[in-house]
Amino acid sequence: MPHIDNDVKLDFKDVLLRPKRSTLKSRSEVDLTRSFSFRNSKQMYTGIPIIAANMDTVGTFEMAQVLCKFSLFTAVHKHYSLEQWKEFASQNPDCLEHLAASSGTGSADFEQLEQILDAIPQVNYICLDVANGYSEHFVEFVKDVRKRFPEHTIMAGNVVTGEMVEELILSGADIIKVGIGPGLEALVEVNQDSWVPVSFEVGHWDLLEGLGHPCSLFIVLLTLQDGGCNCPGDVAKAFGAGADFVMLGGMLAGHSESGGELIKRDGKKYKLFYGMSSEMAMKKYAGGVAEYRASEGKTVEVPFKGDVEHTIRDILGGIRSTCTYVGAAKLKELSRRTTFIRVTQQVNPIFSDKS
Repeated sequence: MPHIDNDVKLDFKDVLLRPKRSTLKSRSEVDLTRSFSFRNSKQMYTGIPIIAANMDTVGTFEMAQVLCKFSLFTAVHKHYSLEQWKEFASQNPDCLEHLAASSGTGSADFEQLEQILDAIPQVNYICLDVANGYSEHFVEFVKDVRKRFPEHTIMAGNVVTGEMVEELILSGADIIKVGIGPGLEALVEVNQDSWVPVSFEVGHWDLLEGLGHPCSLFIVLLTLQDGGCNCPGDVAKAFGAGADFVMLGGMLAGHSESGGELIKRDGKKYKLFYGMSSEMAMKKYAGGVAEYRASEGKTVEVPFKGDVEHTIRDILGGIRSTCTYVGAAKLKELSRRTTFIRVTQQVNPIFSDKS
């Protein structure tokens, strides 16, 4: 008989943060910058730990140009050519410390990763991304990349359980991407926010103290179709639940700097947003969905939002506001100051915008 976990799993919409006494006089007093030391690469990171997802509709060079101005990070999608990387690097040298080069696990992916990192040594971060981080092939690939690039910081995933967090860290990863979204036909469907505190408890305390280093990190993968962050409050909740970094997909889609086709219909503008295992992405890059697999993502039309700078300011302002309500002067204090309250409704449906 299959095992059934009957414990209740909560999503962002199911919780609010309990306010606490605060000495802060203004949101401007909140420091959102974090500094981390990575276990395997020995590198130091300083910045605001929000990352644009490595999707071709989000992790673009245009997105990186804006995010780096705010000390935010971009996991650049893997479909740029070496020539495009070189051109961007020559024109935007100050952005390179806030970028990761992304790769799948194929031999062609590895070869292109080598070419990019050899040509542009200022890029010190690698994003290894697969839909299923539980395969032995992926673990071995992480080991191979670590051996080839011993001083680069590697983020790898996606996984949702403590034992795989441990295995990927021991295989050479520094940042673990946590969260497997409910693909349209995937068998593994995990509520992502419910895994944040679980992974935090296992990863940061039991596991990482045993590994002898307190700063191996994990990242929460939050995208629109995965039931992830839909508003700045969700980002704050992810940090409050224990994530060191938060990766955003859907919230950064639909902007001028986002990839995806711009569509005009009935006087309104939209941009396409799709997962990288969706039918749309596989048709674009592989000629279609292979006969042995199914689409594990969907394509949506996101209303055009204009410049992403406005969304970034909303997100950062929302996090600062949350910190003031719980008395966290610094972002690193937010998880220690967070108490979640379970609720049945957050949004007032009477005066909501239904347009």
